[in-house]
This record gives sequence, C-alpha cells and structure tokens, in this order.
Amino acid sequence: MFRSISLLAFLFIGMVLHQNCQDGASKPNAFTASTPAQSETASIPHGEATPSVLAAKTTESSTISSVFDSKDKTKMRGLSFVAPPRPFKATPMMDVKAVNADWIAVIPYAFTRPGDAKVDYNGVGHWWGERPEGVRTTIDSAHQAGVKVMMKPQVYVPGGWTGGLDFKTDAEWESWEKDYERYLDIFVKMSIEKNVEMLCVGTEFKMSVVRREKFWRSLIAKIRKEYKGQLVYAANWDEYPLVPFWDALDYVGVDAYFSLIKKETPSVSELQTAWKTHFDALKAFHKKTGKRILFTEYGYLSVDGCTFQSWEVEKQVKSLKINELAQSNALEGLFSTFWKEDWWGGGFLWKWFPEGQGHEGYFAKDYTPQGKMAQKTLTRWYGK
Repeated sequence: MFRSISLLAFLFIGMVLHQNCQDGASKPNAFTASTPAQSETASIPHGEATPSVLAAKTTESSTISSVFDSKDKTKMRGLSFVAPPRPFKATPMMDVKAVNADWIAVIPYAFTRPGDAKVDYNGVGHWWGERPEGVRTTIDSAHQAGVKVMMKPQVYVPGGWTGGLDFKTDAEWESWEKDYERYLDIFVKMSIEKNVEMLCVGTEFKMSVVRREKFWRSLIAKIRKEYKGQLVYAANWDEYPLVPFWDALDYVGVDAYFSLIKKETPSVSELQTAWKTHFDALKAFHKKTGKRILFTEYGYLSVDGCTFQSWEVEKQVKSLKINELAQSNALEGLFSTFWKEDWWGGGFLWKWFPEGQGHEGYFAKDYTPQGKMAQKTLTRWYGK
C-alpha cells in the first residue's frame, strides 16, 4: 500500500496545480497557478540539448562548508519548505528558526504525464517559489539566517505516482532519462553556485530505481564530479530495501509515512509500540548499508486517525475532524523512538508554509504544525 492524496484539477497551460501526488503514496503540493516570471525562467523543451554540468568534465567548484562526514552524529532538524506563489514580504526564516529548525528542503517541481516519456519544467508556469529566481531567493534567505538547504527537485505525475512510472521500451526510458537529467542539471548548477549543502537526486521512483539502476548510478557519478555536498535519494517507506545504489550516496533517505495504528487519537506509548517493527527494520538496514537513515519526509495531518494509512486519510481530509492532539502525539511518538539513535540522521517535516502561502484550503487539517499543538512538540524536540 502507498501513501496518496486526493488530486486537484490539473491545467498546465497558464495554470499548474501546486500538489505532489503518488499512486497511494505521495505528497500534496506540486503545481498550482502562477504568474509568468518577470526575469529568469528555466525551460527544458523535450529533446533539446542544453549545456550540462552533469555531462561536463570535472572542474573546480565552490567549496561547501558541510561536506559529508561519516562520523557526524548531529540530527537534521528540517522542514519541507512549500514554494510560495508570491515573493516573501519579509524573511520567512525567523519562523523557521523559532521552531529550532536548522535545515529546509527546497522543492521545485517538474511533471511527467502518465505514459509520456518527457519531463517538463518551465519557470513560466510555476509559482514564484519554484521558479529559478524564487529558489535562489529562498536559498539566500536560508543561508543568511544560518539555515542549511537540501535541494530536492521532484517530479509530479498527474493522476499517478512517480513510483509507478513505467515505459514499454528502452527508447522511451532513455528519452525520459535525458529529460530528467536536463531538469536536474538546472538545480545541480544552482546548488554549486549557491553552496547548497545537500542534493536529493530523486524521489520515490520505485520502479525506475530497480529497472534502471545503470542510469541512476551514472547520474550520481556525474553529479559527484561537480557537486561536493551531500547526496541522498528519497525512497518511499516501502521502497528503501529495494534501492540498489545506496552505496553511492551519503544517506539512506526514507519518506517515512509508515502506517502505525488505527485509532482516532493514539497515545504516545501506543505509537512507540507500533513503531517497533519499522524501527527494527530500519536499524538493521543501517547496519547492512553502513549509512545513516534520514527521513527525507515525515509528517501527519492534524485530523482523526492520522497515524494509519495516511494515503487514505488524505482522501477524506476535508470530512474528518480536526485533531491536534493526534498530530502532536504522532510526532512525539516518532521523536521519542528515534532521537536517541546515532544511526538516525533526523528528517524534514512535511510541510511548512512560509507566511501561510501555498496551502490547499485546509490549513487547520494539513501536515503543517504551524499554530497547532504539534508546533510546541516540534520546537521542543528540535531544540534538543
């Protein structure tokens, strides 16, 4: 079973919805309407070659202060930073730091239509926060505040999920992979330019990583030649044991939407017990790979029953009752289970709306802890 969301209507020309979807296992907020970029845009016409950092020979690049250190046992106290439709009125990092977060994930989306071997990214059709100028401004704002950045380009599949993405022929796969590499290259270049501390090479491509291992290994090797920060891949919660190239990365990334307990408001102790099987499996996988486990995404809706099959809960979110205690207990259960473990590298909470921008109309029930009981829970643990 996978985590999913209810999809909004989709219109790409002039309007793109800001929502990330999986086939039963994904995240909201990939595309939405926006105004055209006033300056720089990034467009990848299918099949058109562009100068590529990934294809270039190794050259001197900017030094990143936090090059991976296998002995580093600090926790990443991260927030998945929702791209705003409009520029910031003021720096949003004061609120980020107020909850003791020291990392944000910046997530510029592209999209692939089911069965179409293309990756489309065009700054004109995106919210300001996903266009290159918005991404750069977000990174600058974070770094000026002492907040580190994970660049996390993601592909949205309208009506589907990246994990189910499949093509019938090698030619189609190769066409899609060339487009994906061109898309990623925009943000590899930017990560080098802006000294971004971590880059996520992909998110929840469950079928692709198994069938197309050679592509992913080649892609990672090309990035390594130029980019000197940390590299991770974000696997779906049921996908991480299948990924064959963890040895080429710095962390095992897991989007940790594990199903725990079916109850409106489970207690913290009940959640700790429910975590045990997943905890043991993750710890064993750490020992097998020698890599720390990083929750590239984790989080809970603030509604009844939020800790069980969140992909089903999302479909009903507007009809469910607000339950801040359930969300708060869910975070308490997660942190109290994992925080003391050196092999757990922390994670990126899904999700955080800068200045309240970018939500889909049910802020009080959404994954964000902002203004809820869960904000106090997050702040306390992130302050450890």
